[in-house]
Amino acid sequence: MNLKRVVVTGTGALTPIGNSSEDFRKALVSGVSGAAPITHFDASLFKTQFACEVKNFNVQDFIDRKEARKMDPFTQYAMVTVEEAMKDSGLDLEKIDLSRAGVIWGSGIGGLRTFQDEVTGFANGDGHPRFNPFFIPKMIADISAGFISIKYGFRGPNFVTVSACASATNALIDAFNYIRLGKADIFISGGSEAAVTEAGIGGFNAMKALSQRNDSPETASRPFDKDRDGFVLGEGAGALILEEYDHAVARGAKIYAEIVGGGMSADAYHMTAPHPEGLGASSVMKLALEDAGLSPDAIDYINVHGTSTPLGDVSETKAIQNVFGEHAYKLNISSTKSMTGHLLGAAGAVEALASIFALQDGLVPPTINHFTDDENLDPELNLTFNKAQKRDLNYALSNTFGFGGHNCSVIFKKHS
Repeated sequence: MNLKRVVVTGTGALTPIGNSSEDFRKALVSGVSGAAPITHFDASLFKTQFACEVKNFNVQDFIDRKEARKMDPFTQYAMVTVEEAMKDSGLDLEKIDLSRAGVIWGSGIGGLRTFQDEVTGFANGDGHPRFNPFFIPKMIADISAGFISIKYGFRGPNFVTVSACASATNALIDAFNYIRLGKADIFISGGSEAAVTEAGIGGFNAMKALSQRNDSPETASRPFDKDRDGFVLGEGAGALILEEYDHAVARGAKIYAEIVGGGMSADAYHMTAPHPEGLGASSVMKLALEDAGLSPDAIDYINVHGTSTPLGDVSETKAIQNVFGEHAYKLNISSTKSMTGHLLGAAGAVEALASIFALQDGLVPPTINHFTDDENLDPELNLTFNKAQKRDLNYALSNTFGFGGHNCSVIFKKHS
């Protein structure tokens, strides 16, 4: 069938290195680290005492206090970034068919703060079940898409994808498919997460997944470095307005980039560890290329999952070499998690924005915090260490992989 083209016409960001798309864009190429000691709670007894938190954020600057109390922070973050993206898109709600406008959002965990606080309150109480009437709707992951659709009146498909750290990329691919199949004109998509809580840090510490470099938080997220010791937990949100190409052109929309392909696969290997040979990662990148109708040598830049874990970074580079062959050595590869930390279910949205901005600016964001080469990694790969690199980019691929073996890859094309 004749598939529709899909473009990005609005962006919004709330991240550990910038509270708007523009601030995030500037920080990316400057190599800013978002890691610092945790302020959300007293972390002095935890093995990891730092994270990549959103900074200088007051929800009441954006959302009425009474309304904000009905939302977990992950939903608050979603609402703020979507408002920015909608304003950026220039969409006039009175001039679009709201029945053909939908919301597909991503979150790996949802309302962790709400769940933790309510259960802790009950456990510390007198045994009487006194729960907030908003407990359940604040906690469930799908409420973010619900709130967004209510605010903007979007009556098309509406749901949240939950595929761990692949959630937001999963959401983008789903929205992309709905539009190109002609089932909708517009989607609000992206992802949000707010897991920097006692339960979040404690849970990941118990898994030995987090860096414990408490003496130097700003250098703790060091993908591909020999001395990496785990990821740095991040929080925030990224929002994208996806629109059918002719619909966008007809209203004179600003176009950031085109989405041309997406792939999804499973490792079918382990609950948390990646396949050591990167089989699922190889498969998902091949599927994305096939979906886009591109040969591997068309890709200029890969924004990798690159979490700064000993196993994951090696596995992903093996997959890249398997898929791209000799072209792997001509690619720019970088992990922006070195700056933002790992935003879990929101990572794919924030990294999609990083990929799009790289295409627009002809500037590859760096993998910061590289100090020592890892002998398990091919030294000939261009991992864009420490400084942004200028390059004329036409296609960028973004990878996100999640616990449970969920893999997603999406490909963006420069718009000219």
